[in-house]
Amino acid sequence: MITLNINGQAVQVEATDDTPLLWVLRGEVGLTGTKFGCGMALCGACTVHIDGQATRSCIMPISALAGKQITTIEGLQGPVADAVRAAWTEIDVVQCGYCQSGQLMSACALLQNNPQPNDADIDGAMSGNICRCGTYPRIRQAIHKAAEIKRG
Repeated sequence: MITLNINGQAVQVEATDDTPLLWVLRGEVGLTGTKFGCGMALCGACTVHIDGQATRSCIMPISALAGKQITTIEGLQGPVADAVRAAWTEIDVVQCGYCQSGQLMSACALLQNNPQPNDADIDGAMSGNICRCGTYPRIRQAIHKAAEIKRG
């Protein structure tokens, strides 16, 4: 048994040390908002926050997570998350939606660390998140809008 802190709660899971966090979240804990995309940390669909940092859960073994705070899309909250969600809705970012939980997690991590990112900052932070629908211009616009909303 391994105890993980997921969305502010201690959760005991039964899995081997090398089990990727993604499979524990989806299969053991039932948090299916974090998506499987590529399994190689290349697409960003599985992005969660580990101690506030955007992290690919498909390659993160649970043995590396003792004492860490894990936040999934289901547990994402606070002023930055509220601003990002509002901007995503206002700009109408989502098309198919499959990648969006990972996109939101990466955008929130960016804005938490850089409240006024420029285009290059956004492109750098979001470069590991693939959107097959090609909503990149709307994602960038929404991140700028979220920063504006957050500033008031």
